[in-house]
Amino acid sequence: MTPKRLERINAMLDQRQPDLTVCMEGIHKSHNLAAVVRTCDAIGVSDVHAVWKSEEAEVRGGSAAGSQNWIDVHNYHKTADAITAMKAQGMQILVTNLSDTAVDFRDIDYTKPTAIILGQEKFGASDVALALADQDIVIPMVGMVQSLNVSVACSVVLYEAQRQRQLVGMYDKPKLSHERRQRTLFEGGHPIFAEACQRKGLPYPVIDEDGQIVAEEIWWQKMQMNKSAWQHLDD
Repeated sequence: MTPKRLERINAMLDQRQPDLTVCMEGIHKSHNLAAVVRTCDAIGVSDVHAVWKSEEAEVRGGSAAGSQNWIDVHNYHKTADAITAMKAQGMQILVTNLSDTAVDFRDIDYTKPTAIILGQEKFGASDVALALADQDIVIPMVGMVQSLNVSVACSVVLYEAQRQRQLVGMYDKPKLSHERRQRTLFEGGHPIFAEACQRKGLPYPVIDEDGQIVAEEIWWQKMQMNKSAWQHLDD
């Protein structure tokens, strides 16, 4: 990994916001998820939750949508499971929905741990999401259309969250865990070795301050061998 790439990755990791996330419901088009993931990366979101419409849709589009090295995409088949996972992290659950109790999305305090649920474009948020969410939010609109494209709506809300967080200095102090940072540095800075580790079942090595791999000799030997030839190394 070159010093320039290391510097760029570290600068990105320093501003990641692990307590801000997005959950997409009823996904059947991977390009919509990919667009949302792209926006999340730009904002500094580290995790996205994806509730797939069907197992077939996930198989067809899951790998493509989650191909970005910089965002962890957590896949589900039930909205309730996704919300349970997000609430376990102490997040307030917001859902985009036009209702009598909905508030302007700008009136929300996004400096709190926050998860934003985006419903399916055609049908909106599910009954489960509406029942389990803490608050409905709306993006005010004065034209003839009643809703934005899901990726556009995501961008609008997330940039408001970013604005609020920047004002109070939440982008000034690194928040990612050491383990998460190490994993991202290895996968993003040494992708060929990372792929080999995943294929061979090898543990990830330590990445030092210069972005270089620190590993024992046996790790390097296994990296160069087929797994079937490892036995004599472990004896």
